[in-house]
Amino acid sequence: MSEQLDWQGKHVTVAGLGVSGIPAARVLHGRGAVVTVVNDGDDERSRAQAAELEAEGITVRLGDGATLPSGTELLVTTPGWRPDKPIFAAAAEAGVEVWGDVELAWRLRGPGAAPWLAVTGTNGKTTTTRMLASILEAAGLRTAAVGNIGVSLLDAVLGEEEYDVLAVELSSYQLHWAPSVRAHSAVVLNLAPDHLDWHGSMEAYAADKGRIYEGNQVACVYNTADKATEDLVREADVEEGCRAIGFTLGTPGLSELGVVEGILVDRAFVENRQKQAQELAEVSDVRPPAPHNIANALAAAALARAFGVEARAVREGLRAFRPDPHRIELVEEVGGVTYVDDSKATNTHAAEASLAAYDPIVWIAGGLAKGATFDELVQKSAKRLRGAVLMGADRALIREALARHAPEVPVVDLDRTDTGAMSEAVREAARLARPGDTVLLAPACASMDMFTNYNKRGEAFADAVRALAATGPA
Repeated sequence: MSEQLDWQGKHVTVAGLGVSGIPAARVLHGRGAVVTVVNDGDDERSRAQAAELEAEGITVRLGDGATLPSGTELLVTTPGWRPDKPIFAAAAEAGVEVWGDVELAWRLRGPGAAPWLAVTGTNGKTTTTRMLASILEAAGLRTAAVGNIGVSLLDAVLGEEEYDVLAVELSSYQLHWAPSVRAHSAVVLNLAPDHLDWHGSMEAYAADKGRIYEGNQVACVYNTADKATEDLVREADVEEGCRAIGFTLGTPGLSELGVVEGILVDRAFVENRQKQAQELAEVSDVRPPAPHNIANALAAAALARAFGVEARAVREGLRAFRPDPHRIELVEEVGGVTYVDDSKATNTHAAEASLAAYDPIVWIAGGLAKGATFDELVQKSAKRLRGAVLMGADRALIREALARHAPEVPVVDLDRTDTGAMSEAVREAARLARPGDTVLLAPACASMDMFTNYNKRGEAFADAVRALAATGPA
């Protein structure tokens, strides 16, 4: 099926309500498809959403997301639905194709649609995608940061606004159900164990990330410090002439972008890359200039350069960019101690990058581990730690790793999950810290044991720091 085919009367099932399921159902219904939405939940919010859709002529089945409706010709799923759910087995048995919301958007693009510059990775996706959009805008291109970033791809490809190019963030969930997406150029920023409960194994997780390179036209961008990303490039089936482009925090080799004496440089998209490099920006143009954020900037620059963007626009775009909240965000300095909110560091890989940016550190960590282990993280970061304050459901896992690999580091273990826990954590961190230290919220865990999401956790941290600033350290 595609936009060129007749959707009239096609029986399409949409799995899941929410931010992607509801728009998909409406778009397909508007094209004449017979749409049934199935949803596991049957709560008050689901019933309200169902009532709206049913008023528009869309059938909704609540409380049963396992059964494939009779006559289904296509199943469109929202990203959160795990591939081991019975409905997908039923679809496979019936020979019914499964698309995700990204696949649907790709198939519905019109003639002359804007090409996609695609970004995925375990960490840094949103920052890199927004950096890329800022660079493209600085080049005078009509663009938007879309995908797994809060802006619906369906809205972007079907809306009235015309784009020259789209900066597209794609999660592993979305890529799993997007078999025909073909980007102009794409990057896998990094790979580390995450969402393994959804994918089933690290191999399956990596394979889904690697889908982003399939059919690339101009450049497959990879991280030279993460061999797994280069391996995915080698395995990809790309268009003839598509190039492998590396990025590194060191001096770049041929067909790479890197850093030389505080300057971001390009040895990939220049005429004589054997002998020449193009200056793109200074490290100080990147905010904040933490190592992993410099890597994000190089990846964004590589994709922009693959699209033909001039060096000037890279510098201007990076200077104009401001990171989203809760990503290594400076909150305040109190008594000579810097307080940094990286609540978005919800796994060990992200926390490792955050911890590598500061020294010495009083580390606030803990939450839901999602099956993660912390020995390697603590081993790599132990020398930077002044102390640690642990909170959340799985804090014992971090405490035990600290006892094994950093027994000299003082640890405060907070056995509470009420709304005042973060305030106590900040006060305890302030007690451990000395002038010149950084108190860093980099939990290495998900937030849902105590907070609605990582944003609420970060806000609680910032509020506690500002309260500390108002009253002074105890």
